[in-house]
Amino acid sequence: QVQLVESGGGLVQAGGSLRLFCAASGRIVSINAMRWYRQAPGKQRELVAVIASGDTTNYGESVKGRFTISRDNAKNTVYLQMNSLNSENTAVYYCNVVVWSGTYYNDYWGQGTQVTVSS
Repeated sequence: QVQLVESGGGLVQAGGSLRLFCAASGRIVSINAMRWYRQAPGKQRELVAVIASGDTTNYGESVKGRFTISRDNAKNTVYLQMNSLNSENTAVYYCNVVVWSGTYYNDYWGQGTQVTVSS
């Protein structure tokens, strides 16, 4: 079993920055893709950013140039640096990782961390 612990969310003023953390622990041989999603009130969950095992990254159109996803494989941790935040970024942010246990691949979700941007 694998556990994900997220942190770094909070309340920030428009134009400010936050850095989210998601650390994985448990039965992990390696981690494939690591992703950040978000879900705003009344909206569907959407993909924010993804980083592959080779560090290739992709971003949702609305966050390109402002958000940066990165990973530390030694710590099984993925980060999301969010700059120039605005009220549209208010949401619960979830990390999602694809883990190779040595026997099978499986994906896991964090518990979510609230990001609130005040205007």
